[in-house]
Amino acid sequence: MEILFFNEINSTHKFLLSKIKNQEIKYPICVIADCQTEGVGSRGNEWISQKGNLFLSLCVDLKQLPKDLPLQSISIYFAYIFKEILSFKGSKIWIKWPNDFYIKDKKIGGVITVKTSHFIVCSIGLNILHAPENFDKLDIEIDRNEFVENFVEKIEKYISWKQVFSKYKIEFQKSKKFNFHYKSDKFSLRKAELDFDGSILIDGKKIYNLR
Repeated sequence: MEILFFNEINSTHKFLLSKIKNQEIKYPICVIADCQTEGVGSRGNEWISQKGNLFLSLCVDLKQLPKDLPLQSISIYFAYIFKEILSFKGSKIWIKWPNDFYIKDKKIGGVITVKTSHFIVCSIGLNILHAPENFDKLDIEIDRNEFVENFVEKIEKYISWKQVFSKYKIEFQKSKKFNFHYKSDKFSLRKAELDFDGSILIDGKKIYNLR
């Protein structure tokens, strides 16, 4: 997978979507920036992009993903692989359903994933040096470029969804003390049950991660 580094960019996410739209993409590809001026967050929000934190987006063809991976759970899949590398390095990072990175009870980053044409664009923001008010940052020091290379290498191993899910379903229990937003409403995860396809069941209602 080709890796492109930028000192500054409007958004790694917007950059790849633009390249796909203009048919200028060479996939698979990963884009990293030291600073973003128009970072993209969940639900259309802006992601505060302080210089020195980690901002990356990768683009893969759907055919390059494991055959058992449910499309609606791609964010969980990429997030868990990302998180697992950091855990091996000693971090206490965990994933709050469906797409947020946490240290203890504070958010330190997140994942958004978009399908466009036959491509998947997955974008990740992580506070590694700086954190806005009410957020936190990674609890270990990492070499950003080395870490991204490790992440790309692991993505290219095409780990099955079954393998990822078997570990994530244990970690999901940590999410139950939190709420999440779905459309315009907020729900508690206290009674949520995680299904194999990455969706959750709350009071008989099935809700998918569509981020």
